[in-house]
Amino acid sequence: MTAIRQAELDALPVREALPELVSALDGHGAAVLCAPPGTGKTTLVPLVLAGLVGGGPRRRVVVAEPRRIAARAAARRMAWLLGEQVGGSVGFTVRGERVAGPGTVVEVVTTGVLLQRLQRDQELSGVDVVILDECHERHLDADTVAAFLLDVRETLRPELRLVAASATTDAAGWARVLGHGRPGGAPVVTAAGVSYPVETVWAPPARPVRPPHGMRVDPAQLTHVASVVRRALAERSGDVLCFLPGVGELARVAGQLGGVDAEVLQIHGRAPAAVQDAALAPSAHRRVILATAVAESSLTVPGVRVVVDSGLAREPRVDHARGLGALATVRASRAAGRQRAGRAGREAPGAVYRCWSQAEDGRLPAFPSPEIRIADLAQFALQAACWGDPDAAGLALPDPPPAGAMAAAREVLVAVGAVTPDGRATPRGVGMSRLGLHPRLARALLDGAAAVGPRRAAELVALLSEEPPREYGDDLAAAWRRARAGGDAYATRWRAEATRLRRSAATPAGPSTPTPTLSEPEAAAPLPGREAASRRAVGAPAPDFRASGAGGADGSAAAATAAGAVSGDDAAAGLVAALAFPERVAKAKGEGAFLMASGTAAELGDGSRLRSAPWLAVAVADRGPHSASARVRLGAVLDEDTARAAAAHLLASGDEVRWEDGDVAARATHRLGAIALAVRPLKNPDPALVRAALLEGLRSDGLGLLRWTPDARALRARLGFLHRTLGGAWPDVADDGALLARADDWLEPELSRARRRADLARIDAGQALNRLLPWATGEAARLDELAPERIEVPSGSRIRLDYSAEHGQPVLAVKLQELFGLAETPRVAGVPVLVHLLSPAGRPAAVTADLASFWQGGYLAVRAELRGRYPKHPWPQDPASAEPTRHTNARLRR
Repeated sequence: MTAIRQAELDALPVREALPELVSALDGHGAAVLCAPPGTGKTTLVPLVLAGLVGGGPRRRVVVAEPRRIAARAAARRMAWLLGEQVGGSVGFTVRGERVAGPGTVVEVVTTGVLLQRLQRDQELSGVDVVILDECHERHLDADTVAAFLLDVRETLRPELRLVAASATTDAAGWARVLGHGRPGGAPVVTAAGVSYPVETVWAPPARPVRPPHGMRVDPAQLTHVASVVRRALAERSGDVLCFLPGVGELARVAGQLGGVDAEVLQIHGRAPAAVQDAALAPSAHRRVILATAVAESSLTVPGVRVVVDSGLAREPRVDHARGLGALATVRASRAAGRQRAGRAGREAPGAVYRCWSQAEDGRLPAFPSPEIRIADLAQFALQAACWGDPDAAGLALPDPPPAGAMAAAREVLVAVGAVTPDGRATPRGVGMSRLGLHPRLARALLDGAAAVGPRRAAELVALLSEEPPREYGDDLAAAWRRARAGGDAYATRWRAEATRLRRSAATPAGPSTPTPTLSEPEAAAPLPGREAASRRAVGAPAPDFRASGAGGADGSAAAATAAGAVSGDDAAAGLVAALAFPERVAKAKGEGAFLMASGTAAELGDGSRLRSAPWLAVAVADRGPHSASARVRLGAVLDEDTARAAAAHLLASGDEVRWEDGDVAARATHRLGAIALAVRPLKNPDPALVRAALLEGLRSDGLGLLRWTPDARALRARLGFLHRTLGGAWPDVADDGALLARADDWLEPELSRARRRADLARIDAGQALNRLLPWATGEAARLDELAPERIEVPSGSRIRLDYSAEHGQPVLAVKLQELFGLAETPRVAGVPVLVHLLSPAGRPAAVTADLASFWQGGYLAVRAELRGRYPKHPWPQDPASAEPTRHTNARLRR
């Protein structure tokens, strides 16, 4: 052990703000700490609050970090400042790794680990201070932990102290949350820090690039980022830190940096610890460090003088209607941009090259989207239910969960047996919440362990919890075999997670749901004994596998598909994947094309071994916003019996009568969600269902399915005119939707007697419309008076009025000579008709709604144009006093 590195501690700028922070905690118990990067908020503050430096009282401090790499790095840095090894006064705990001892006073944990501890021990016994670091990132676990801790302070431990710390946080918002109703909220303490100037260089692409779509990033954008890295190496000194959205982009940019005079490293959450340590240690050689968002916060990468920012980030998204969740590439927020730029100025003046224009910068979101607004909330909903607040209504969250997302999460939790229909956590759900897994994967682990054995279930769930590299292929069973034989970084992490999950599967977690059994030939004990042990471990009754349809006492039928026998790995992989994602079990509908139980179509890539499978368990799929089908990224061969058992809650039988392909289709069906398992025609369907299907057809295909004679169309137009003009008792018949809403009033009894499309065509629409006339008030008798079908003109002709103009006047189309002597425009229901004046040949000559004005002006122009063309017809100079006629001059002289 060496002495405390006092000089390094004294140099940390946050020291100046510590008295104010300690005073705020003594007076209020909670505070918000805003400190720029590099000030020591992650390292010095916990040591001072714990009394390890500065001489204060000894307290136990827990620091919650959003990422494992940050937790390990922070613990190592604090231990180094104290002159100790990690595991002494300072330790850390992340999923699958704990380095701490009885003398540990400051423990750095991930927010996920802290969440699990709170569920086991709501009082957080023995802990005096909790620091939520990098709270600006708004991860769902961090928001949940903050809400739970505030609940603990309010109800159990008012002496528990809370600090929300960040460099770019919404200080006012967090002060309001931590204040939890107190006037003015929690105190905000700001550390000025010593920040070196960072020059901004705007480096947009020379030519436009396609915006990110789903997980896809335009290759031209990555090529541009690589070119900016080369430019930065040429123009600046020091190491270059380049931010990219994901592991795939790191690899592609690294591939384009061949030949640069620098060591190229890739740092991300999945990187081996040795690689992470190398990036965080000083180096004698110049480096280019390609990093995901893990390097935005909490980490100081020594030697960095230049940051190249791609301006992209990954955020979770979920399609609640289809159950397909995935990460999406988005534009990084301005807050993230500031955090990234700050990496260049931690040790000396630096520069940030931003791969977008200054004009674009102002249009970026101010802060990243809180995960609670955009992510799958199943795990959050289970945590809230286990906390005793199923709707999360009483939790002091920075943002409330969206109601739709919570409803979708509730459906998932009910389906896996984690909560009751009213949202209360079951004993099984409490056990599932402690596994550190999404509830889907927790269900697959527990129920899968009873069916295929704990080891195999744990290995498969480990594959599902962290998607294998794309080079492993889209076949889950083949990826499983490759991971078992592999020596790459992924396989190493997979083995560690599988070991952790196998131990977790032995923790009591409530009753399992019936699932088919599969043999585990590589295990020594016979299957029945392992099943019994698993059932004892999870506290479950023996499941009735015969009811699941697995077939046979040894479950051998579940290990085969219609395509032929499959290996044990295939059957086990299919079962566990189906248990995790029952709504994604899929039935083939063509070579490489499937229909999932959720109703979404799915497709496999060319060359996939899975293309000929009759059934598929889809583990990973993504679907673009404009794509009709989801692309299967990871799946396993499945048989129908296993699909039925895993997704038993989706099984339903019943009569289906619907409008399909232009007519009524009636059948009895047995379905697994949207997948039809058995269908037979219905000879005598329920008349009420038939009527509903016919109405569905009228809505989708229109009222043209009825018989519309010319008189019926004219009646509809007349009634539409009266409704627009007089309203009152006159019905709205112009809109199909309004008519269908009153189907009982005018289409009965014919509609209830109809059985198919042809029967609709026999319904006389005009006769049916007469039922809507206001007979009760007596107004119906005035139909011909208010909206006459025909109107008599001065010549004696009875001319049909056209009421079909949707929002216009009735139209009277009549030969001009037949209106001689008519001074006033005819009116219908008080509305002047629109007169279309025709030539003797019946062609349009003029249009007017004011005959008196027309006779005085417009007529002279029409007379001059037409009298030479029609010399046999009268064209008097004074039409207002002339005799109206339908005939020629010769006929008039007789």
